[in-house]
Amino acid sequence: MKEGFILIDKPKGITSFGVVACLRKITGIKKIGHCGTLDPLASGLLICAIGRSATKRIDSFIKQDKTYLAEIELGKISDTYDAEGKIKKTKFKNKPTRKDVKKVLEMFMGEINQVPPIYSAKKVDGVRAYQLARKGKKVKLKENKIKIYKIKIVSYKFPFLKIKVNCGSGTYIRSLTHDIGKKLKTGGLLVGLIRESIGKYSLKKSLELEKLNLEKIEKHIFAK
Repeated sequence: MKEGFILIDKPKGITSFGVVACLRKITGIKKIGHCGTLDPLASGLLICAIGRSATKRIDSFIKQDKTYLAEIELGKISDTYDAEGKIKKTKFKNKPTRKDVKKVLEMFMGEINQVPPIYSAKKVDGVRAYQLARKGKKVKLKENKIKIYKIKIVSYKFPFLKIKVNCGSGTYIRSLTHDIGKKLKTGGLLVGLIRESIGKYSLKKSLELEKLNLEKIEKHIFAK
């Protein structure tokens, strides 16, 4: 079969590498990679590269802007910044109003500094941060400059806040939700995440992993 890229709708509960493993099994091709990790908690668009010529061009997708639909639960925090970690309830005085939330979201517009989660694949002295964090070691990660082009409320009924975020590459939505919770003085953690687009590529054009077969891959594979 020809080499190229395929748009996959990654379901919740599977790792991005798990999707790659499925594609290897279906195609019989070992040289397959993905263009930007989605955590097991997250679902949505995962672009996969099939074949050596395609995997060499993965970086061009990773650097593209992305759109996410994120659901935050306020009044709780966790060490991983999402529902997969050790969760603690927080103490706070007032429930934020919609106006309060809108005002806080505006603070994150434009170019901002962001610290990645310690439970991430960022490397510290050649070791993945999450590997050090799981061993109980102190992890200090440097701030990165990221870009938030648009951020808006989709729905809000305390404690659940749903937002749509259009951002540049390198943005950690888990860190963003944690920082939003901090600014609202309630704490917050990520409970749901859908990646809706990567550059010009949309989730709407993606294939469901459960219904994938060789015929469908050959029909929808494309060269960038």
